[in-house]
Amino acid sequence: MAQSSIEWTEMTWNPTTGCTKISAGCKYCYAEVMTKRLQAMGIEKYADGFAVKTHEESLHIPYTWKGSKVVFVNSMSDLFHPEIPYEFIQRVFEVMNDTPQHIYQVLTKRSERLKELHHLLSWTSNIWMGVSVENEKVLHRINDLRFINAETKFLSCEPLIGPLENMNLQNINWVIVGGESGRKARPMQEWWVWDIHQQCVDNEVAFFFKQWGGTNKKKTGRILGGRTYDEMPLKIVAA
Repeated sequence: MAQSSIEWTEMTWNPTTGCTKISAGCKYCYAEVMTKRLQAMGIEKYADGFAVKTHEESLHIPYTWKGSKVVFVNSMSDLFHPEIPYEFIQRVFEVMNDTPQHIYQVLTKRSERLKELHHLLSWTSNIWMGVSVENEKVLHRINDLRFINAETKFLSCEPLIGPLENMNLQNINWVIVGGESGRKARPMQEWWVWDIHQQCVDNEVAFFFKQWGGTNKKKTGRILGGRTYDEMPLKIVAA
């Protein structure tokens, strides 16, 4: 568990680590870069680098938190990666089911496996499920997400590397948009962001603008049209 600088969450919890690239959004994966740093620092959990691993010892951690937390699950991995056994995914869900005081934000690029397994998992209302949608080539992930049993569903359009016009946002509760950051960041066009914003307005979907990104994301900031957009699904507002 670690406090997070990610604007839309409070902390991270990584019962699994490691991943493999499957689409264009993975090209400059921040988790892979961070894993190399942690491995070089001698952090035992990352001794095998970016190889996909499960961490039994991490399953108890949410039981130790005081109060209510908003938690990004597997910032350093993808819970629905094919190398992660279904039985371990089920155990992660059981922990989330057992700790309803916390909100868990699960994000995947493996929407096909999510769709395959979702009916075997217990979707308590504190589990938010999202998919990454970086360009039009992966719009099918939204369709896979739309019909799963999670009460709150969200899209992470980050890194946004292409327009996402005419998305079907039916049954989607929240959209996060952000540009790629880092030395080789691919540029994001402003009209792509405004187009997604308008789609959210038209469909009454919460809109969160995370960052412009670029080589210096602190300098470019997260102001859009003179303001910040920090909208969250209504369920967190009521919590």
